[in-house]
Amino acid sequence: MGPFLALLVPGIVGAIAYFSLQWFDTAWSGAVGLIFGVCAAPALLAAGAPFGDRDLYPLAIALSGVMWMLVGVLASRRATRNPMATWADFWRHYAWLCAGVWLGACTALVIAAYSIGDSLF
Repeated sequence: MGPFLALLVPGIVGAIAYFSLQWFDTAWSGAVGLIFGVCAAPALLAAGAPFGDRDLYPLAIALSGVMWMLVGVLASRRATRNPMATWADFWRHYAWLCAGVWLGACTALVIAAYSIGDSLF
C-alpha cells in the first residue's frame, strides 16, 4: 500500500495548485499554482514549466507519479525494517523523503527565478 499512499500528499498539493490556477485570477494564485504544482510534480521543471511546451506536461506529471511511488516504496522499506512497523513509521520516513524532494524543487524554482528575473513570480 505504501507506493499508492505516497501519491496521496502530492495529489492533494497538485489539486490545490490546479484549483488555485483555475478558480482564482489574482497574483497570488499564479505563485501558489506554480510552487504547489512543482512540489506535486517535480518533473515539470525538467519539462520546462512554466515556460515550456505544454504538450510535455502530462508526461512530466506521469513521471512524477512514478517518482512518488518509488519514494513510497523506499519509505515502506525503511519503515518495515522494524518488525513491529506501523503506519506512523511509514509516514515519518515518507515525510523526510518528501521534505527532501520539496526542498530540491523549491531550490530549483528559486534558482530559476534569479536566472530569469522577477517575471517568474
